[in-house]
Amino acid sequence: MPTFSYRGRNRDGEEVSGLLEAGTPSLVASQLAADGITPISIKEAAQEATSSGKSSRDIEIKLFQKITIDELIMFSRQMYSLTKAGVPITRAMRGLANTVTNQLLADTLNDLASDLEKGHALSSALAKHPKVFNELYLSIIHIGENTGQLDQSFKQMAAYLELERQTIKNVKQATRYPMFVLIAIAAAVAIINVFVIPAFKSVFASFGGELPIQTQILIGISDFTLDWWYLILGALVIAVVAFRQWLKTETGRISWDRRKLKFPVIGPILYRIVLGRFSRTFSIVMKAGVPIEQGLAVVANAVGNRFIGDKVANMRMGIERGESFTQTAHQAQMFSPLVMQMLAVGEETGRVDQMLEEAAGFYEQEVEYDLKNLTSAIEPILIVAIGAMVLVLALGVFLPLWELSTTING
Repeated sequence: MPTFSYRGRNRDGEEVSGLLEAGTPSLVASQLAADGITPISIKEAAQEATSSGKSSRDIEIKLFQKITIDELIMFSRQMYSLTKAGVPITRAMRGLANTVTNQLLADTLNDLASDLEKGHALSSALAKHPKVFNELYLSIIHIGENTGQLDQSFKQMAAYLELERQTIKNVKQATRYPMFVLIAIAAAVAIINVFVIPAFKSVFASFGGELPIQTQILIGISDFTLDWWYLILGALVIAVVAFRQWLKTETGRISWDRRKLKFPVIGPILYRIVLGRFSRTFSIVMKAGVPIEQGLAVVANAVGNRFIGDKVANMRMGIERGESFTQTAHQAQMFSPLVMQMLAVGEETGRVDQMLEEAAGFYEQEVEYDLKNLTSAIEPILIVAIGAMVLVLALGVFLPLWELSTTING
C-alpha cells in the first residue's frame, strides 16, 4: 500500500505533519478529517523496496478469475449480519474465507484477516485491493469504523451494489437483441464477401459481357478482402490495441466518455445512468457523514464516467470557494430543471441527502423505462440496415443474373 506524507492543522490550529498508509490521497484526507486534522497538502512518499516486510501470501491475481458483483453483495450482506451479531471482524473474515467457492475471494478475505491481526484498520486493509473494493466502499467503511456503525456501512454498500447489479442486468437485457442482430449482419456480410461473391464471379465470367457498376464494386470489395485479408485483420488488431492505449490516457478517457453520452438512442440512457449513480452515491456518502467536499471527491471517482467526474470535481472546487451546493450543481449543467428544484429544496431544508436519493429514484425510473423501450427504438435502424444489405445484394448480384437469364432465354 502506498505511503503518503501530509501537512495539516489540528483542532487547535497547530501545524502537524506525518506519514499515513492508505490506498488513495482521498482516503488519507478522509482519515485525517476523522482525526480532527484539516489537510494542507498530501503527497505520496517514496517507498523503499522491502520485500522482507511483505507477506509470503501476497494475492496472485489470476488471469481469468475475478470477484463478481453478486459475490461482493453476498460478502457485504454476510458482514452486516456478522458484525451486527457482535462477531469479531477477523473471525468473520476467516469464517467466510472457508465457505466461499471463489478462490480469489477466499485469498482476499484471508489477506484482510491477516492485516487486521497486524493491527491495521479495516479500511486500510481494503485499500490494498482496489480491483475489488472501490473508493466509495473504502470511504463508507472508514466512516463506519469511526462512528461505530460498521454494520450499517456494510448494509448500505450491499443495498447500493444491488441497485448497480439491477441496472447492469437491465442494460444487458435491453441490448441483447440488438447485439445479436448486429452480429448476425456482420457474419452475413463476411460470408457473402468470402464465399458468395466469388462463386457468382465465376458465373459472370463464363457469360462474359459488361457487368453493372454495383456488381463490379461488390466483386472488387470481395477480391480485396480475399487478397489482403491478413492486412485487414492486422489493421483491425492494431486499431483495437491503439484504441485501448488511447483510453488509458487522461485525454482519451475523458474524450471517449464525453462522446459516449452523445451516441444516438443510447447516449441519453447512458447519461441518465451516470446521473442516477452520482445521485445515489452522493446520497449514501452524505448519509454516512462524509464532509461534502470529501464526498464529492469520492463520488467523482465512482460515477464511472471521467467526463462527468471532472464536472463533479469542479463542483467540489466551487464549494471550497464558498459557493452553495445548488450553485455549483447549476454551473455544472448536469441536471434537469426538475432535479435542480429538488436539490434547491433539499438545501433550504437541510435534507440534500434525501433529495439526492429521490433524484436517484427519478433517474433510475427513467432509465428503466428507456431500457424497456430501447428495442422498439432500435428496431427501425436494424430493419433499415438489413434492407440496405438485401438491396445491395439484389442490385449487385441477383439483378445481373436475372438480366443474363433473360438474355439467354430471349
